[in-house]
Order: sequence, then structure tokens, then C-alpha cells
Amino acid sequence: MKPPAGLSWSSLGSLVATAVVVRAALQEVLPPEAHGALRALLSRAAAVFAHPTDTVVVHEADANGVPNELYEAAQLYLGARCLATAPALDLHKPHGVPEPVASLPDDHVAHDTFRGVCVAWRSQRVDQASAAFSPFGGSRGFGAPGGFGLGGRQQWCLRLEFPRRHRDVVRGAYVAHVLAEAAALRLKMRERKLYTNNPGMYCGGVGVMDDHRMLWSSHAFSHPSTFDTLAIDPALRDGIRDDLLRFVRRRDHYARAGRAWKRGYLLHGPPGTGKTSLIAAIANLLEFDIYDLELTAVGSNSDLRGLLVSTRPKSLIVVEDIDCSLGLFDRTEKLSSSPPSQDADQSEEDQGFPPHGRRERISLSGVLNFVDGLWSSCVGERLIVFTTNHVDRLDPALLRPGRMDCKIELGYCKGHALRVLANNYLGLADNDDDCEPADNDRGRYEELMGEAERLLEEVHLTPADVAEVFMGCDGDGAHAALQKLVDDLNTKRLAHNCAVSKAGGDV
Repeated sequence: MKPPAGLSWSSLGSLVATAVVVRAALQEVLPPEAHGALRALLSRAAAVFAHPTDTVVVHEADANGVPNELYEAAQLYLGARCLATAPALDLHKPHGVPEPVASLPDDHVAHDTFRGVCVAWRSQRVDQASAAFSPFGGSRGFGAPGGFGLGGRQQWCLRLEFPRRHRDVVRGAYVAHVLAEAAALRLKMRERKLYTNNPGMYCGGVGVMDDHRMLWSSHAFSHPSTFDTLAIDPALRDGIRDDLLRFVRRRDHYARAGRAWKRGYLLHGPPGTGKTSLIAAIANLLEFDIYDLELTAVGSNSDLRGLLVSTRPKSLIVVEDIDCSLGLFDRTEKLSSSPPSQDADQSEEDQGFPPHGRRERISLSGVLNFVDGLWSSCVGERLIVFTTNHVDRLDPALLRPGRMDCKIELGYCKGHALRVLANNYLGLADNDDDCEPADNDRGRYEELMGEAERLLEEVHLTPADVAEVFMGCDGDGAHAALQKLVDDLNTKRLAHNCAVSKAGGDV
């Protein structure tokens, strides 16, 4: 090792010795107060040549124990984006989440870069002098247990440090970026739910935080249906998928147009044509929760509004067989009416209505306001789906655009749907590559498939009927299943022809 240029070891030693002598002399001559003033002066001089920094402190909760959403969002963001190469991290696995969630440990630092600005996140504990009750105790966010804390306890905080000259970028754009990224991460992590309304539970008002838990019961949603397994026309399937993906991308468009960010779908067709499977495929495509609304369990129009506003964004509100739920028939038709009987009043009491007074029943007007009234804009991004087997029975006011924006008819099984079902139930798609059948087997398969497709043009069979045939032939092979389907179709065609001939003879 060589001394700096222009200096020898002897001159460098003399310089160090001189500095030590000067320092000792100053300590002897100057009073202690002067020492502090000199250190402060030197610190200020050094600060002139350094870049000043700002700090934003993000506490875990406020003085009243209310959790800080930014704290949880920052921990989630750091765990997913900034801790991949960290020497230490905390791991926590929330219930229903498939993978553990990482967070920044105490007294550790994580670095991030946003628009060329380098920031540092530091985790530490701070004393909380408030004596307010906090249900979050020593939790690290994400619902980790930590006990109950009273005054004087310690809570966690994150310190965000950044150059002062980039204050506007960090406070304006970076914090919003952290919140948006955390919201997207929560959607990927969450366990999707299937909700149903609790009969006999009424909110007595709207907007209460506990309304959702009181009015809806939930179960984990794990239906396997996807758009690739739907036995419907390929053009119709692709059109529905494109319409859904366009809807979720057009939040700003709906805002500019002055419309609530929602869309209504009416699924109609004979029973067994795949309406429920399509609903599950929509939920899986968009990663939405499902609210299965049973209208007959709703007491009044006000209760229906309470159920609506208690739902959450990114949800699919489903009313199945709406023509059977209530008297929502076409008002232009003349239906026979009869005075209410005592049995009807008794049925209301049996359904859990309060014994004092008579409650207003849900009406067509209430359903219309539910779909397209002022209250329908209170939730945010969501779809409303009605299903029916008899679309002609519904009131036209329920079907107009703005309420039911897209009407989808699901019909009987045809050739394209048959091939999808064969791939789903018989596994024929697996034979295309590695397990290519012999030429005579492939020829026999195509012959049976062609015969079944021709018969389906004459005989009305739903996808559910075809699936039942294939399920009954599980393990017998594709040829046996297709042969069984062809035999059933021939039997139904003969029975239909005989019935038509007999009807013609009677005339």
C-alpha cells in the first residue's frame, strides 16, 4: 500500500501527530460548550454538501386501534416486490391463501426504485402512549394474532425515506402505486366465495359495516367450469368472453358516460342447456365472487336494497329461475287474480317475518330499482345475471337495455357442443398427440360422431342429457359411449316419429 501522491510515510505521520496535538490543545483551551457548537457547525457544513432526505412514517394503527390500510398495503407490496433477495423476512400464511405472505422484519431495511427514484423502507417499533383499546395488539397485519394492547404498548411502523427533491413523486405517485399494487395482490391471494342471503335477516338500514356478515353466509367457491369446457357454440362462447373482458377494462368509459360500472346478463333456454355452468365460467374468468340471491327469502323492497349495497365490488349477483321466484310476469297479459287467503298470511309468518304488523312484499318495482335504480350504483364493478327457462313470461320492463344489456340464449346440443362434451368426458383430446389411435379406430370414431351429429339435428337433446350418457359409460371407452348415444338418439327419434304419426292418424 502506497501513501497518497506527493506524500511520504514520514510526512503523513507528522500530519497525524499534528492533528492529535491540535485536538488535545483545543480540548484543554475550549470549554465544553464550545465543543458542542463546533460539532454543530461542522455538521451543518457537511449537510450543505449532502442531499437532504424526507421521511414518511406509516403506523400500524391509529391511536384508537383502527388499522392503517397503507401499512398493510406496504407490507404486502414489500413482501411481493422488494424482499426476493432480502437476508431476512417474516412469513405468515393467512387462512384460505395458498402461499405464505412475506413482510419486512423489525429493524430491517428494504429498498425500492420508482421512476428512477430510490426509496428505503425501514421497519421498527415505536411506543404508543394512547390508552385506547386496540384489537390488533402485536399483529403484523394480515390478521396475524397478537393479543390485546392497552396504553403504553409498542406497535410497528414503517419509515419511508427518500430524497427531498423527489417529494412530489413519492407522496403523489409512489404511495398510490403501492396501494394499487397491494389491491391487485389481494385479489390474487384471496379465496373466492359463494354467498347466499340468509332468510329472515333484515338490516334495518343500509351502509352498516356488519351488514355483509349478517345478511350473507358464504362457502368457498371452487367450481371447475371454464370457457374451454362449455358445451356451447364457439362463436357465442368467444363473443361472451370478449364482452366480459371489455367490461372489466372500461371503468373510465363508464365514468365518462355517466353510467354505473355494472352490466346485466339474461341467460335463457331449456333446462339442462348450461346456464349454471356458464355462470361459474364467468366467475372463474373474471375471478369474481358469486352472490346467489334467493328472492323468495327477501321480505321487502327495502330489504332487497340492503342486500344490494352490502355486496362487494368484483362480484357476480345471480338470480336463478327468476320467472319462478316472484310474480314478475308480463303485465300486459291478463292473469286471473284472486283475493289473498289466510294461508298466504300464515305462510309469511312461517317464513320468519316479525309477528307485529304485516310486511311489504318484494315487488316488480323493487326488482327494477335493484337492477337499474339509484341504489344499483352504490357498489362498483359487478355483473347482474338472471336465468330463466321461459323468457316470454318476464315483464318487458325487466328486459330492456340498461337492465339486461346482453341476452344469451342457450339451446339444445349440436355438433360443436357434442365434440366439446366428448373431449370433457371421454378424454378424446388426449388422443391427438401421443396416443394417436389406429386409422380404423379413428375412422370408426368419426363415423359414430358424424352419425350422432346428424341425429342431434332431428332430436332435441340438451348438453346435460348427453353428459349423462357419457357419465354412464365411464371406463367403457369412447366408441362404446358414442355408440350408446347413437342408440339413444335413434330410440328417441323413433318414439317421436311414432307420436307424430299417431297424432296425424287421430286427426
